[in-house]
Amino acid sequence: MSFDRDRGLLFVPPSTQDHIKGVLNATVVLVMYGDYECSQSADVYRLIKVIGRQLSVSLGENYLCFIFRHFPQIEIHSHAQRAAEVAAIQGQFWQIHEMLFSHEQELGNGYLVEYANNLGLDISQFLQDLSRGVHVNHINADIEGGLRSGVEAAPVLFINGICYLVGVARRRHRWTVEQIMAAIVTAND
Repeated sequence: MSFDRDRGLLFVPPSTQDHIKGVLNATVVLVMYGDYECSQSADVYRLIKVIGRQLSVSLGENYLCFIFRHFPQIEIHSHAQRAAEVAAIQGQFWQIHEMLFSHEQELGNGYLVEYANNLGLDISQFLQDLSRGVHVNHINADIEGGLRSGVEAAPVLFINGICYLVGVARRRHRWTVEQIMAAIVTAND
């Protein structure tokens, strides 16, 4: 597999403003631009979870830092923006993130309320936050950073600031654990 090393660099460096699993000073920092209504983004996220578990066991918990940034493609995924917004509400980002990627074709308003309820969120506050669009600025900042980094469509992975794997749909194949692991190894060379 050839990696898109020449494609671009991550314009906005990882920071505490991101949604982070791990530590920012990890050996490998993987930034994913994704869309909750995109099955390819969900597939890549599932692979990253497997890789994260494997690397944690073999190289320690601080080897990999995973960052998720929103890149909803609202022109083709009508629920993507709202789902992205919902993910950040009430401090349970990773819990609802998991639910959204587990149900990427079920993201209408009723489903979102159901997921929030399943997590025990304050539904009244949840609905108020949604109606006010409290997290739209953060999502727009993610999108802008992605565009400035050359992201055109989700999913896109940056490994240690370098774009390695770009939009599955344009490549007409699915990524594998082996391909992503190879990119991580290449990033450390």
